[in-house]
Amino acid sequence: MKKILLAGSAIAAFGFAGAAQASEPITLSLGGYMEQWAGIADSDTGEAKNAFQSDSEVYFDGETILDNGIQVGAHIELEAETSTDQIDEQFLYISGGFGRFEIGKNDSVADSMSITAPAVGPVGVNDGDMTSWVNGVALIDTVPSSGDQNRVTYFTPSFGGFQAGVSYADSNKTNGTFDATTSTSNGTTSVGGYQSDSAGDGMNIVSAAIAYSGDFDGISVSLSAEGENQGEGNWYGIGANVGFGAFTVGSSWGHIEDDYGISDSATSDRGGDTDAFDIGVAYAMDAASISLTYAYQDDEAPTNDVETQAIDLGLRYALGAGVSWRSSIFWGENDVQGGADTDAYGVVTGLRLDF
Repeated sequence: MKKILLAGSAIAAFGFAGAAQASEPITLSLGGYMEQWAGIADSDTGEAKNAFQSDSEVYFDGETILDNGIQVGAHIELEAETSTDQIDEQFLYISGGFGRFEIGKNDSVADSMSITAPAVGPVGVNDGDMTSWVNGVALIDTVPSSGDQNRVTYFTPSFGGFQAGVSYADSNKTNGTFDATTSTSNGTTSVGGYQSDSAGDGMNIVSAAIAYSGDFDGISVSLSAEGENQGEGNWYGIGANVGFGAFTVGSSWGHIEDDYGISDSATSDRGGDTDAFDIGVAYAMDAASISLTYAYQDDEAPTNDVETQAIDLGLRYALGAGVSWRSSIFWGENDVQGGADTDAYGVVTGLRLDF
């Protein structure tokens, strides 16, 4: 590993030789989004968790082009409300004819290059927000990646519409995670539990993906295949979208092995494999878009297998530059073998601002 790092340092030094001065200094630009939703929901296990939900982030971006044409920049995502993970992502990137390198806290290529069924509403069914509105329905996810981690990532250049990527993280811990612990003394509650960047469980995470995008006589095709190894097991998946006229049709499938994320010293695994898929169609006309998406997941276990399915009818309407009104009508069901089943449904509407 040391030899590889030394060789990489030498290559980087050679690539930057003669480029000590950048043509322009790095300046930061701002971006981000704000979402504010209102909804009515119900389930067999109780009413809606909350009638209102929100999510907002502020992005800080800076980039410069060196004299040799190489682009160097940084991206930082700040949660715009109090969060246990206040800085969502932060990474540095180097980009040129050789491709793109990223290092910092970021999603893996298995996540960022994946393709899932189209959905335009605020709830969705694949790694969506249904669990934010109702209890008793499991999260369906065909791309169950390791999330934001301290990692290094490489993307190849695009060759004829094909692009590949690989990511590596050396332990399963995020950068500066805040694990909240509370204690009460004399009527005063204090919160603590900050976790250092060096904390981890020793499980390396290796992710890989390949994607294709192309157009054929007015028909657009996007494909992806991705996977990730963590601990003693893997997850992997595929996805596809096809666009023709105002329609987009797509689907994805993912499989999690029972020992994914389990260390070699663990005495038991997850209890069974998990399979999930989604399928959906979207139609866009001028400023309006509508989608109908279905997802299904089977969580195997020695006892009490859980089958989850969900449907989301989504609507998006562009009110102006960066302003869209979005709505969802959703239904979900948990079918627990030998246990209680749960049905849930709801209606959510609100605005998203992109700036």
